Amino acid sequence: MEIVLQFVLLIVGFVMLVKGADWFVDGAAGIADKFGIPQLVIGLTIVAMGTSAPEAAVSITAALKGNAAITIGNVLGSNIMNILVILGLTAVIVAIHVQKSTVKYEIPYMLFITVLLAVFGYTGNHITFIEGAALWIAFLVYLVYLFLMAKNNKEEVEEEKKRPIWMLVLFVLVGVALIIFGSDVAVDAATAIAKIVGLSERFIGLTIVAFGTSLPELVTSVSAARKGKADIAIGNIVGSNIFNILFVTGTTALITPVVFEMSFLVDAIISLAAGILLWLCVCKNQKLGRAGGAAMLLAYAAYFVYLVVLK
Repeated sequence: MEIVLQFVLLIVGFVMLVKGADWFVDGAAGIADKFGIPQLVIGLTIVAMGTSAPEAAVSITAALKGNAAITIGNVLGSNIMNILVILGLTAVIVAIHVQKSTVKYEIPYMLFITVLLAVFGYTGNHITFIEGAALWIAFLVYLVYLFLMAKNNKEEVEEEKKRPIWMLVLFVLVGVALIIFGSDVAVDAATAIAKIVGLSERFIGLTIVAFGTSLPELVTSVSAARKGKADIAIGNIVGSNIFNILFVTGTTALITPVVFEMSFLVDAIISLAAGILLWLCVCKNQKLGRAGGAAMLLAYAAYFVYLVVLK
């Protein structure tokens, strides 16, 4: 009976994720249109931060409880999965158009801060308070960039709008609540099922939990792409990765030094390689197509084999 209950909870979690993502994308896109803000900016900020809430909650809560060692694995693992699995899967379903600014500025910035994180960790085996402050400064620089981009790229707004602003805000709030809560329910249920079946804790951590914390990004990106809001899909992933490194790691380091084990250096290199692969796939035609998506999924399959067999 226990496994039946967990399967029911798993389905309920997925339903909440799907519906929450639909409302979230509709609300965020509607707000962007209402105020003339580029959808890319909405994707890089509200949607990215909202779907990164599970990673932020896990890392910061762990730091407050004196267990900051999980932060780096959480951030790097999520970032790798965001690019290789989520963008890869989304691109296989529907080609994703990428804005020029994403190719020219946001992806390179993501690569830069990934290197910065690796250097900080490698030099002292910890992300210190000062380094956390440096990450926060880089986060503020990123927010200023987004503000300037929004200011300089106002879009014309139609006079008639189908939904009032309060309804759009409600969609965003209810959507993100369903995404986060649905993710928690799905991860807990999947973990319980794995334990009942007899899978190891290590395997659960590397697969189900890692995938589960990235479910919000996955469902939101696929939903956005299918609705023709590809700017939100790609912006969500790039924004989430930047948010994970700068805000999540930076905030955690301000609370307590964050342990950076040497094995994380390999994961940091994989995260950097994933970002470079994304950039190479989109730099020429500003589009992530099925071939690029398939290459990313294959790359993650190779990384998965490394994790399970070699690590």
